[in-house]
Amino acid sequence: MPHPLARHIPNLLTLFRILLVWPLVQALLDGRYGLALALFLLAGITDGLDGFLARHFHWTSRLGGLLDPVADKLLMVSSFVALALAGIVPEWLLWLVIGRDLVIVAGAVAYHLLIEPLVAEPTLLSKFNTLVQILYVFAQLYDRGYAPLDPGLMDALQWGLVFTTLSSGALYVWIWSRRAIRKRRGANP
Repeated sequence: MPHPLARHIPNLLTLFRILLVWPLVQALLDGRYGLALALFLLAGITDGLDGFLARHFHWTSRLGGLLDPVADKLLMVSSFVALALAGIVPEWLLWLVIGRDLVIVAGAVAYHLLIEPLVAEPTLLSKFNTLVQILYVFAQLYDRGYAPLDPGLMDALQWGLVFTTLSSGALYVWIWSRRAIRKRRGANP
């Protein structure tokens, strides 16, 4: 039987991941890409571990449900911003990634305020987009911190990211717009 305080380990790992954001950004801005890659990998490991522990031992909490996606988004957006500031990621790609998130958040807030309380439902395409974002950041850090990667691979990752960002954002807009229209019609025949 685990110690009663053990159920807080997933939340502590999530908080640790949030604390890793600043050193990761600082390492990126200082051009210490090997260190940045190590911190990025550590953040990924803690993300996987907190998720495993929460599911396996049923150590879930409302706080964890709120903090985990915030930690993930903070890590990814901060990584993209720092990579753009370092001149590694094109500025237009940064704005595409951030713009998608802003559209989704604005839509979620509007749906929640105007239609009904929102229960987040990540799509498979959105999860794939997150994976592509992670691979893109990882590849950029690996390319600079350890060994150059094939430019064709880097281009493929970039254009794959563009495709998944645009398509997953459009899918969210389509799904939730249709849902809002159906709810409104149902409420006002």
